[in-house]
Amino acid sequence: MICCFDIGGSKAVVADMGSDNRPVIRGRQATPARDYDAFREMIGAMAGPGDAPVGISIAAVIDPSTGLARSANIPCITGRNVASDLSADLGRPVHVMNDANAFALAEAQMGAGVGHRQVLAAIIGTGIGGAVVLDGRVMTGATGNAGEWGHGPASAMRTGTILPAIECGCGQVGCVDTLGAARGIERLHDYLHGVDGDSFGILAAWRSGEERATRTVDVFLDIVGGALANTVNLVDPSIIPISGGLAQDETLMSALDVEVRQRCLIERGERLLVPVRGGAEKALVGAAIFAREEHNAGNA
Repeated sequence: MICCFDIGGSKAVVADMGSDNRPVIRGRQATPARDYDAFREMIGAMAGPGDAPVGISIAAVIDPSTGLARSANIPCITGRNVASDLSADLGRPVHVMNDANAFALAEAQMGAGVGHRQVLAAIIGTGIGGAVVLDGRVMTGATGNAGEWGHGPASAMRTGTILPAIECGCGQVGCVDTLGAARGIERLHDYLHGVDGDSFGILAAWRSGEERATRTVDVFLDIVGGALANTVNLVDPSIIPISGGLAQDETLMSALDVEVRQRCLIERGERLLVPVRGGAEKALVGAAIFAREEHNAGNA
């Protein structure tokens, strides 16, 4: 039995996962994002007694060489070796991984990516994230940022659109993340037409053929599709499981899939983007898989 967590900026979920690979959730709490001592106490209380390994999916980048975390949404863990500290607290092995990596690992081993050697997982919702799994193993990269395709410069070359330069939460300016997520659709609509609107309304207007919404979504597809096609050219995946709020809009994802495949170096004939549901549960599954593999490797 593996104890697994999915921890975001607002809440933490704990579950147990056995050999059936189905996480059974047994608790939720608000994340004390700015108090590290309270954070550690919360994990200890939620984990409870036992000696089974603990796997944690968390909204943070974990440096693979130092184990130190960096997180915009949970600032109290930045600069901390969360795995080491929690292992000392709990008296058992704790293994921590980025939440996008956890999602990707679950999809590669037990989801849409089963049977695919190269899997690029993408998250498009309130923000943009991603991860790469090669032959069933997460590719972390030298600094833990492999697969983060949302934090390169945004461009809209196909539509010839000059884009606004917006400061990103990562500290850079003009990232794809600023215009490619749900908030990005709203920013684009305001920038292009001077009209405030929420992403749901804009997408509904686009589906009905409204002219301004059609222009907004076309620029959105240009930005996101171009960035994702660039990543496809680098990684050359055979499938892209995709999660997040916008991923649940099948019409939008179908249009994005066409955009990506047409803009790859080698045009793809079969669908690449496969929307999946249950992102939070998949993060728990990925965390448990990771903890199990790391524990087994340590005992080999």
